[in-house]
Amino acid sequence: MSLPKTLAEDVARNLVMVARLIDEDPEEAYAYARIALRLASRVAAVREAAGFAAYATQKYAEALAEFRAARRMTGSADLWPVMADCERGLGRPERAMAMAGEPEVQKLDKAGQVEMRLVAAGARRDMGQIDAAIVTLQSPELASNSVQSWTPRLRYAYADALLEAGREDEAREWFGKALEADKDGSTDASDRLAELDGVEFVDVLGDDDPTGADVADEVAPRDEDASGDRDDEDDVRDDADLDDGQDDDEDDDQDGSVKA
Repeated sequence: MSLPKTLAEDVARNLVMVARLIDEDPEEAYAYARIALRLASRVAAVREAAGFAAYATQKYAEALAEFRAARRMTGSADLWPVMADCERGLGRPERAMAMAGEPEVQKLDKAGQVEMRLVAAGARRDMGQIDAAIVTLQSPELASNSVQSWTPRLRYAYADALLEAGREDEAREWFGKALEADKDGSTDASDRLAELDGVEFVDVLGDDDPTGADVADEVAPRDEDASGDRDDEDDVRDDADLDDGQDDDEDDDQDGSVKA
């Protein structure tokens, strides 16, 4: 569907803001998506953007409705995995599992199929089927040494499932493999490894003292003798200031001026 030039520009500006803010400020991105939706609800790209903005703010019912609308407009199966994940978000993992077995999955590219596998494994875990979740994630993509965009998340999900199953040594190995592939820091695999190794992170600044004053006091305790010397010096300065003040008063009296 084509839009008048001015309207198309307004819609485009709002979609740009959605893309820019969705990771850092999803609520603000959602607000821009709603504006775009009011302007051009019959444009598939707008419905899709609105769906992702709703999904980022955990408005899963709304997101699912927008994704379904976009899919009807385009006929594409690309949104199938995120639609299934919305079902999980709505507390319906069995529906997500049913979607994982639908013909639409075969229409997905490799990245989409891996994403669907991740969603299906998550649905298994939602239903308490941890061993089935582990088996779901075992795939040629997981075993491959080739690093793709989905590799860190796939390895991470596998490690997390292993850890839930009590297979800690294997989990540590796969968190390590996820970290090796995660050049962009898309997972917290390094933190999970540290936790498994018993490393604790301590906030040395404290929540209420961003300046670190408490830490400075602990590192350099107050020297009582030195403070005493400073007090003596301050007394001398005060006496000198007092004498100066008296001299000024005498001068003022001699000049005949009166202080208020």
